[in-house]
Amino acid sequence: MSEIVLRFLIGGAVVSAFALLGDLFKPKSFAGLFGAAPSVALATLALTLSLEGARYVATEARSMVVGAIAFLVYASVVSWVMMHYKWRALPVTASSILLWFGVAFGLWCVCLR
Repeated sequence: MSEIVLRFLIGGAVVSAFALLGDLFKPKSFAGLFGAAPSVALATLALTLSLEGARYVATEARSMVVGAIAFLVYASVVSWVMMHYKWRALPVTASSILLWFGVAFGLWCVCLR
């Protein structure tokens, strides 16, 4: 139970710090970027460091980088398809999940295995 409380406190503090950082920059649409994934990732890494050690955190961090690269490819393709072909969002995003998985798995095979 104490791990859940610690995770809540660290996560809340880091999310709040990133939300404050997001308010400082223009345009305000960046606030969502600063408030979501980076703060959760940093809170998770901080808690994992205290529980598992630096070697485990390094593996987790590399996995997060691979996932972020795969997501960048996914988001770029979805944006390009939707802007050029004017298709609906649900079919494009749902079918592109396979692209994200392929890129993530390919990078895992090359970089993390």
